[in-house]
Amino acid sequence: MKVWGLRLGHRRGRDPRLTTHVALTARALGCDGVILSGERDEQVIDSIERIVENWGGLFEVKYEKDWRKVIKNWNGKIIHLTMYGLPIQDKIDEIRKFKEDLLIILGSEKVPGEVYQLADWNISVTNQPHSEVASLALFLDKLFKGKELKKKFENSKIKIIPQERGKKTISL
Repeated sequence: MKVWGLRLGHRRGRDPRLTTHVALTARALGCDGVILSGERDEQVIDSIERIVENWGGLFEVKYEKDWRKVIKNWNGKIIHLTMYGLPIQDKIDEIRKFKEDLLIILGSEKVPGEVYQLADWNISVTNQPHSEVASLALFLDKLFKGKELKKKFENSKIKIIPQERGKKTISL
């Protein structure tokens, strides 16, 4: 099963930092890639690609202006993370049963109502306002049952040596 994120409606002037954080969280917690829609932003794409090059692992970043095309052509199940959805704790077991590829939709600007109809599941991690980065992290942790926290990133150029205090990295 492959897991991808779809970032809806990226805006160059407003969203670069948050979109980058969505992608970094997706990468670190088990996604195979992200598809950015909205305004094309080479700086964000380059930034994510540099992270993958330095920190390793297999992770792709793609751009597609038309998010409808991505959804229409998706061969698997679609999850829309929204504070208006059904509670994750009530639906995660059902979602895990499917072995098809998953596309996780993460909004930026106001999400069109059509997305709610196109998704197989509209899922909330809470029904209170919160960040799409937080919802993605919690969703992936529940989906993978914490196993993503032990993921190994092959071909990395940098590795952190965990310590109780301080920072230690090594170059590989």
